[in-house]
Amino acid sequence: MTAAGNSGSGRPGVRPTASTIILIAGVTAGVVLCYLIAAPFLPAIVWSVTLALLFTPVQVRLEHLVHSPSLAACLSVVLAALVVVVPSVIITGLLLNEAMHGAVQMANIIKPETWSYLLADNQTLMPLVDQISGWLDFSLLLDNMASSLSAWSGNVIQGSIKGLITMLITFFFLFYFLRDREIVMAQMEEMLPFTASEFAILRGRVTDTVFASVYGTIVVAMIQGALGGLMFWWLGLPSPFFWGVIMGLLAVVPFLGAFVIWVPTAIILAFSGDLMSAIILVAWGTIVVGLIDNILYPILVGRRLRLHSAVSFIAILGGLALFGPSGIVLGPVIFAISQSLLLIARRRMDEQRIPS
Repeated sequence: MTAAGNSGSGRPGVRPTASTIILIAGVTAGVVLCYLIAAPFLPAIVWSVTLALLFTPVQVRLEHLVHSPSLAACLSVVLAALVVVVPSVIITGLLLNEAMHGAVQMANIIKPETWSYLLADNQTLMPLVDQISGWLDFSLLLDNMASSLSAWSGNVIQGSIKGLITMLITFFFLFYFLRDREIVMAQMEEMLPFTASEFAILRGRVTDTVFASVYGTIVVAMIQGALGGLMFWWLGLPSPFFWGVIMGLLAVVPFLGAFVIWVPTAIILAFSGDLMSAIILVAWGTIVVGLIDNILYPILVGRRLRLHSAVSFIAILGGLALFGPSGIVLGPVIFAISQSLLLIARRRMDEQRIPS
């Protein structure tokens, strides 16, 4: 009877193990398939969730005013479109014009005749310029620049069409994320294997990382690029808007920044004899553009982004390489989620040790 009892009690113990394995395999396969299905829409989903988190306070206020979540979501989407789309269209048009104009001016700058004229009185650097002119075929370089610019323009047009489709899908998702945000959060909390406190930790880290990525990274970088471009314009340098955008893009990445552009420009100005403009550019870049990050970042972010600078560098660059422009937000979010999951796992392990 004892053996039979043990045998009878042992059989039910096997079934839950097998069913658990099948369940885990099914969930894993389902998650992978769902990701593959949703992968084409991943940029739109990332930006719609980002905008939903940023515009939730606006949505809440509008709901109190109009007493209709759907109407409030429509108004929030229109406001988000005005904030995002209009500047994007204007910046893209100006950037294309500046790029075309700057390419012509850059072609004139790199001609050997230009450098020979600028360095005619400098007997030290003149032999170096002649030697470089012998190494490089500047006419071939200019032809390659022209063909690259034409190919880049075609890619910009193709990317603009793709970006327009992604933008429309983004605002489509944004409407539902704003209107049904509480339902979405409740369903996620119900599906994920976390307690209420653990889900609150995870939700808080994701929200803080998104706010920090947008306000602390993108907004500060835009301000740095604008300040750099403004100084280029004031000094009469070519294509100030184009180089301002480039400085803003470089400022997104930690350890890089606008100095990658304005330092070589200051050196060129000094070599060309315009020493005063070079000094002004260095002073502006160091004091204003360089320090504005240290002033605005703590004000806009505070302690929300709890990632080390080196980790943030890997997260942003790796996110950009893996996911494209949406990786600016998605990379740090993935790191923050992973950090939160490790924290939750550690707490559970500590709770299991306490009774023993």
